[in-house]
Amino acid sequence: MGAPLVGLIVGLAIALAVIGLFWPGWGLVPRWRRATHTAERVRVEDTMKHLYESEVNGAMPSMQSVAGAARLSVDEAADVLQSLQRRRLIEMERDGIRLTESGRELGLHVLRAHRLWESYLADQTGFPEPEWHGRAHDLEHGLSPAEVDALSARLRNPTHDPHGDPIPTATGEFAGQQGVPLSTAPVDQPLRILHMEDEPKAVYAQLVAVDLHPGMPVRVVEASPEQVRLLAGGSEHILTPLVAASVLVEPLAEEKAAEAPVGEPLSALRPGDSGRVVTISRRCRGAERRRLLDLGVLPGTVIRAELRSPNGDPTAYRVRDALIALRAEQAELIRVERLPAAAAAAA
Repeated sequence: MGAPLVGLIVGLAIALAVIGLFWPGWGLVPRWRRATHTAERVRVEDTMKHLYESEVNGAMPSMQSVAGAARLSVDEAADVLQSLQRRRLIEMERDGIRLTESGRELGLHVLRAHRLWESYLADQTGFPEPEWHGRAHDLEHGLSPAEVDALSARLRNPTHDPHGDPIPTATGEFAGQQGVPLSTAPVDQPLRILHMEDEPKAVYAQLVAVDLHPGMPVRVVEASPEQVRLLAGGSEHILTPLVAASVLVEPLAEEKAAEAPVGEPLSALRPGDSGRVVTISRRCRGAERRRLLDLGVLPGTVIRAELRSPNGDPTAYRVRDALIALRAEQAELIRVERLPAAAAAAA
């Protein structure tokens, strides 16, 4: 191979390498710069959301709380706070960190976007409940204020997210919310869940597993330093004080408590048993809830368990002369009043 041809090949290789590195849009260097910018934006917005939420809750944030909320080291949190101070989004004062007006606007925007995305994921998609928070965190950084307003309008301007947290308006107004932790709530009094903290994930997963949700009537049966025993949804549950502390409750009038749905999960019916639908759990949302409603699973509907698959799941149920198959976890979300054989035949 001649020297001129080798030189040409080497030159082309160098040119292709330069193009691959620096070509606008898809070159390695532009993509690295975009990724770095995005990561920095996420760190800033996560920090501003934490600072704004702390201010709303009357708490004084610290460098350590910023590090925990934004998943940063303490040194990284210090760098972010210095950057925010240079951008005049915060002021570092002797007694703590203060938001400026522009910082407050940014924190409000991110917090509002997050809670609206959680509402969207809960009501409009089929993603499981433990994924709402993480997915909302990924989505909250991509909307302009106008797009957040449009999302709120699409959801009919909800006042609370699915965990019971109030969603601020565009001007920073919140629906009022008062309550006490379930861990310190009075024993043997009717209560209603106002809010469930969605972090840490392990704690929230325990609350989801026992089908607790905002708006649900509950009653503490026993409270001790070791456990909190409560009645909710017709079943008894035992929580540790740490887990119970992440649930906020308020007193519920006795007459309202008497109206609370009773019954048992549809999954408790054996083939041949019938039950009348009392309620569908609020954990059943989005596409899954719409499917059940389209199939005629409504309060008052009589459902008969017909047969189970050889491995025990799913089970076929008769609803208005049609057979539908539901997995055990789906049937758990439907509460029914068991009907005597004579009443079931008449229905």
